[in-house]
Amino acid sequence: MFRRTLLAVLTTIPLALGSVAAKAADIVETAISAGSFKTLVAAVEAAGLVDTLKGEGPFTVFTPTDDAFAKLPAGTVEDLLKPENKDKLVAVLTYHVVPGKIMSGDIAGKTSAVKTVQGGELTVDATDGVKVNEASVVTADIEASNGVIHVIDAVVLPK
Repeated sequence: MFRRTLLAVLTTIPLALGSVAAKAADIVETAISAGSFKTLVAAVEAAGLVDTLKGEGPFTVFTPTDDAFAKLPAGTVEDLLKPENKDKLVAVLTYHVVPGKIMSGDIAGKTSAVKTVQGGELTVDATDGVKVNEASVVTADIEASNGVIHVIDAVVLPK
């Protein structure tokens, strides 16, 4: 009996240690695993922002879906991905990122302007659903190890 109990304990130790050793996915890994942010991930790679968004953070990222990017005028994404437009691409992407971790409960019932990493401001209206400029948040509070993702249905562009 003792031997069977000891064997049971010893075989569960690696499982327990494995779950402790696994770290939570960062913002980039979370976006990749979701599968509906291929355009965003390609843009983040082209802009050289992967290491930044894998950084310590915390960040709040308003993440447009592939469908949101598809709503842009024809050729916009392809144009932004050209090496000569890297600065413009970085500006668009960093306009979707706010320093700090802002959960939906933090802003419920409020309207505010938040400063983006790009330097501009986003208007966040959480009085009836959540709008970020003209985009609607369709999924909120996807936690990552270095922040939070809120999925939006449109690409917001700096003014």
